[in-house]
Amino acid sequence: MDYLPLFVNLRDRKVVLIGGGHVAERKAELLLKAHASLVVVSIELCESLQTAYQQQQLEWLQASYQPEHLDEAYLVIAATDDQALNEKVFHDAQQRRIFVNVVDDQPLCSFIVPSIIDRSPVVIAISSGGTAPVLAKLIREKLEAMLPPSLGKMAEIAGRWRQRVKQSLTGLRERKRFWEHSFSGRFASLVESGQLSEAELQLEKQLSEADSQGELVLVGAGPGDAGLLTLKGLRVLQSADVVLYDHLVSADILDLVRRDADKICVGKRAGNHSVSQEETNQLIVKYAQQGKKVVRLKGGDPFIFGRGGEELQVAAQAGIPFQVVPGITAAIGAAAYAGIPLTHREHAQSITFITGHCRSEGAELDWQALARSNQTLAIYMGTVTAANIRQQLIQYGRHRETPVAVIGCGTRQEQKVVTGQLHELESLTLQAPAPALIVIGEVAALHQQLAWFGPQSETIQWRSAVLELA
Repeated sequence: MDYLPLFVNLRDRKVVLIGGGHVAERKAELLLKAHASLVVVSIELCESLQTAYQQQQLEWLQASYQPEHLDEAYLVIAATDDQALNEKVFHDAQQRRIFVNVVDDQPLCSFIVPSIIDRSPVVIAISSGGTAPVLAKLIREKLEAMLPPSLGKMAEIAGRWRQRVKQSLTGLRERKRFWEHSFSGRFASLVESGQLSEAELQLEKQLSEADSQGELVLVGAGPGDAGLLTLKGLRVLQSADVVLYDHLVSADILDLVRRDADKICVGKRAGNHSVSQEETNQLIVKYAQQGKKVVRLKGGDPFIFGRGGEELQVAAQAGIPFQVVPGITAAIGAAAYAGIPLTHREHAQSITFITGHCRSEGAELDWQALARSNQTLAIYMGTVTAANIRQQLIQYGRHRETPVAVIGCGTRQEQKVVTGQLHELESLTLQAPAPALIVIGEVAALHQQLAWFGPQSETIQWRSAVLELA
């Protein structure tokens, strides 16, 4: 390790910044954020530094650099484009045993400024030791995307409660368990959603041991590609105690679940319900009442043909707190990867989501409305009933040569798109792997022109033998 990571308290301490240009501007912004007593040495100041000076946020020495400018300095940063001047500042600071940094010149640095994630009071620093600052920046961006903005507020509340928790829970192990549960459970969820008063009440309940209730988080996993999982969804998966997931959830997404969480498949396939909905509901209640954070992970979006609303009703009836993290529904994700715009000014002014698998006692679909032209139909779970869909749409007036597309394993590497015409629908569905989405409408014909999804995807344009002979 070439550098020892340190967090330095600069509040009201003199920090000298040599230079008044845009490079100095970036360093000044950081130093002022740390409440340093900033002194800028430069003949001229850029506009933002001039503004900061006028607002009395910093002291400006309008002069050429002199060694005595470093007297009583706590830190020194040289941010000029004059190599000789930067070297002089470095040697002057070294002689005075003052930590010095020359921007973008590692040999002339006794300290380096890392790439920073600021969730004050939580601060995370990433450094490559000055060898690859762009790499450190990329790492910071990835971590920053994963960390909720509420992290700092969570730490701030925890700081206020720390002494009280210490007095109530005398054992180190007890306190550790308390905070681990808080930072990954209901308290964290309440802070993230901005319910700060309720968050503190939650700590009160946990501390009095009156609250052993867990929570349910309904998470949409998207259509398959792990890159389409939302950032909030990812954070929830990494704090779950139990994950109840569907067959539609890809292995790549399951790999993102916290390693020590229990993963239980409650998936259903057409004609094969290995776990009934009632059993799934019972599992949700069972684990939440054990004080666990239960994540119900559903393919696509949980509120679009995912029965998410029914599961939330069960939680509500059991008095279990819940929240919802939406996902990209299959029609949006699969159609986009297949190059099929669901709406188009020339071809479709509306989009209708329907399911081909309805409750037997449910109302019959309005086929007359669905058969209108200039609209797109996105049909979930429609491969088994494709013959009936074709028959009804044609019967109620949709042209038999209306373009259709069947997208199998949408957004995944094994994605396959089969295109043809409405009267061929049943045969087309046999060509695509499950799970498959059916898109009916003029926009489906744009697939050949707009398909872009990677080289491993497969596209088939299918025509019946009768049409080929014709």
